[in-house]
Amino acid sequence: MRKIIQIVGLLVIINLLGCNSNENQAKRGDDISGDLIIFHAGSLSLPFMEISQAFNKEYPQVNIIREASGSRKCARKITDLKRDCDIMASADYTVINDLLIPEYANWNIKFATNEMTIVFTPESKYCDEINEDNWFEILMKDDVVYGRSDPNADPCGYRAVLTMKLAEKYYDKPGFSSALLEKDTKYIRPKETDLLALLESHNLDYIFLYRSVAQQHNLKYLVLPDEINLKNPEFANLYHSVSVNISGKKPGEFITKRGEPMVYGITILKKAPNANVALKFLEFLLDSDKGMKIMEKNGQPSAIPMPTVSYDKIPGVLKKYAEK
Repeated sequence: MRKIIQIVGLLVIINLLGCNSNENQAKRGDDISGDLIIFHAGSLSLPFMEISQAFNKEYPQVNIIREASGSRKCARKITDLKRDCDIMASADYTVINDLLIPEYANWNIKFATNEMTIVFTPESKYCDEINEDNWFEILMKDDVVYGRSDPNADPCGYRAVLTMKLAEKYYDKPGFSSALLEKDTKYIRPKETDLLALLESHNLDYIFLYRSVAQQHNLKYLVLPDEINLKNPEFANLYHSVSVNISGKKPGEFITKRGEPMVYGITILKKAPNANVALKFLEFLLDSDKGMKIMEKNGQPSAIPMPTVSYDKIPGVLKKYAEK
């Protein structure tokens, strides 16, 4: 009988220890696990790598699979190729609105900003001469080669076009944007970060690129006037005065993109394979002391909170990061 009592007592202790262990695991977040698939803009590659590493320190059982593409190409992977995805982060929040809502996603949170610059290296032709007042003349020189990304695949691509059109107005240079758009077309690439290798290997002298990416790669860049860099909300009406047509949801359809201050957007897909972990990641990302601190360190200021038309459909724990 004494042995039976001892065995029963031992089983009770083991059971209690197991319960405590489960409670501790839950507190540590060890119940958050599995693959987390994130499609994101190329310009988010470095900050999202750092954010993923920081997230894994709190939730080591999560395997984060990050895939960078032009934001519109990211959306096409979901809509056309039917790829599994938990989180989509776009360099332009309107990509989510235009291509994913309402069929593939319910809501969209605006979370970061950026600006257009002209990026170069110490070996770029006329790099010692280029400035805010003559860059458009230098890019038009026959011996200068510049690159940009594809407007149909990447927001940086259509933002480059919008920047050129705004520059034509700002500098009063009729025909400038059309002439520059017809130049060096063989150096158009699917996403803006694809141009970095061409620049660093000196195949290109200049590229249209986000300021954050230039800073992250320690590249030289020309800061453009707020009237054309798509950064300043005070010039929203001016930005809106120019536009570019890009491919729509279906072949043969087109979307007219008007200029506006650049804002990044993020969502969790309706059919996210690991929705609970995706929600936890977004809580981490959007926290000003965690993910957004890393974003700002990488040159992408926070846009939180901003109004969104999908506010009512945002999960409750994320509503504080947006406004109606």
